[in-house]
Amino acid sequence: MKVCVFGAGATGAHFAALLARSGADVGVIARGAHLAAMRASGIGIRTEAGLVHTPVRASDTPAELGVQDVVLVTLKSHALAAAAPSILPLLGPRTSVVFLQNGIPWWYYHGHGGPREGQRLSRLDPGDALWQSIGPQRVVGGVTSTACTLVAPGVVEVKGGPRALTLGEPDGSDSARLRALAALLGQAGFPVETTPRIRDAIWSKLMLNLGSGPLAVLALAPLKDLFADQVLVDARFRILAEVGAIAEAAGCRVQVDFSAQMAFVRGSSHLPSIAQDVAAGRQPEIETMFRAPLQMAREHGVATPTLDLLVALCTLKTRAMGLCA
Repeated sequence: MKVCVFGAGATGAHFAALLARSGADVGVIARGAHLAAMRASGIGIRTEAGLVHTPVRASDTPAELGVQDVVLVTLKSHALAAAAPSILPLLGPRTSVVFLQNGIPWWYYHGHGGPREGQRLSRLDPGDALWQSIGPQRVVGGVTSTACTLVAPGVVEVKGGPRALTLGEPDGSDSARLRALAALLGQAGFPVETTPRIRDAIWSKLMLNLGSGPLAVLALAPLKDLFADQVLVDARFRILAEVGAIAEAAGCRVQVDFSAQMAFVRGSSHLPSIAQDVAAGRQPEIETMFRAPLQMAREHGVATPTLDLLVALCTLKTRAMGLCA
């Protein structure tokens, strides 16, 4: 099976390295110093056990890699629409595409069923660029929560090892391509679960992202420092309750072990990815992670006073830094 990881930053490079190590035919699309480092030395994965480099085929030209069986897109969500034309050379009639982004995905209402079936999210897919060029019918939903940080060109630090990876068809079906993809990633070492309710997994991860992301953007502090303050712990639980209410109103069931999560964050030196972006002066995923959930809250009549305040402050901060509109 030919697999391309498109946009091999921290998360993408981790996937590419483990897939290549398991024997899969892997190519990566990257650019700049990161691409140069991968061409020279492969992808370095740093864990508690040390640093291991894995050779990969790396390019900045998708046409060089040709048509793939699977494309894992790990770009930040705000870069997707502009990247759509570059993804096209990788796509054949049966190519599956997994978008591993944070927050609400652009294809959310494809295969949703009911009165919202096929509804577009124009702020996440301006001009229907992704819907029309790649097509939601290619999509297999994916949710990953592994803590990855790009610490140097071509080198990714992974804390806690590969964590649960959830895959699901947007319409809930148990397809052959879903089973094949789960087997491929499972062989690479990812703890894979398939589900007929992929949106439950999306909201479960989003609950955790929102429980720390806005606070981390404002404080630019790692999780263990952030939640050493009881005031912020209390704010986190208010946020989790608000996100749970949005998910329930949207017909989703959120499954989160709150005690385990609090134990994790209190001992973690990880800085959430959206805060990493802000600290590095990169555009954060404000639309998919912050604004889209709040828009859904408004549509379903759910009150979110804590999130409203924090997202407004994050918007002002990142706008003042020139990172978002």
